[in-house]
Amino acid sequence: MDQTQHQIIADKNNMTHWLSLIPDTEKVAGFVPGPGIQRLGLQFDIFELKKALDMVISSTSYVGAELDQGLGAIPLTQRPGSNQFSDNDISGRYWLRVDNSYVEEPREEVVDERSFCEFVPEFVGTYFEFVYQQLTARFPIGRMRILSKAEHRCNHWHRDPEPRLHIPIVSNPGSLFVVNNHCTHLPADGSVYFTDTRGYHAAMNGGFYDRIHIVATLPL
Repeated sequence: MDQTQHQIIADKNNMTHWLSLIPDTEKVAGFVPGPGIQRLGLQFDIFELKKALDMVISSTSYVGAELDQGLGAIPLTQRPGSNQFSDNDISGRYWLRVDNSYVEEPREEVVDERSFCEFVPEFVGTYFEFVYQQLTARFPIGRMRILSKAEHRCNHWHRDPEPRLHIPIVSNPGSLFVVNNHCTHLPADGSVYFTDTRGYHAAMNGGFYDRIHIVATLPL
């Protein structure tokens, strides 16, 4: 038997095995921890998060250079005494591989995360301030933003200088987060998720309505 015949038999056997496996269509609707994505013990009240979101959105416009692409941001932290945010403040340094050369290249300028150490005064007294207090009691926190991703949108496959914490406020089963090769849904149930965005990652919203998270940077 030559090599081609061996390969045909192997492919047939593999296909028989693969077809016998039934995909898990239930687990994908929940959180599955893995390398680079973990859930903290810290828990917030999802109803209070949604109430605070409604209040903030009603009084604030989403900002950011990519708003017209279905992305938007509301900063929750700022440099002390400064409420001015550049496009770079919203995005910041990241790396990606643009084309089939697979050469990695940097985009945007480095942001001094530790300089964003003041909670935005406009939102003092909201539940978001309580969230900020609980996070900073545990970890150093840099930029803390409300980030929106419209339906059927995905950001670049890229890596950041620092990890992030995610607190989903509005989500749907088609909203997924991928770090390197691990992909999972992050339910909006008040949980806080560590995402090691120093690895290549992307967030995608394959659902039918917006996905809105609090995203807080963990300065290194």
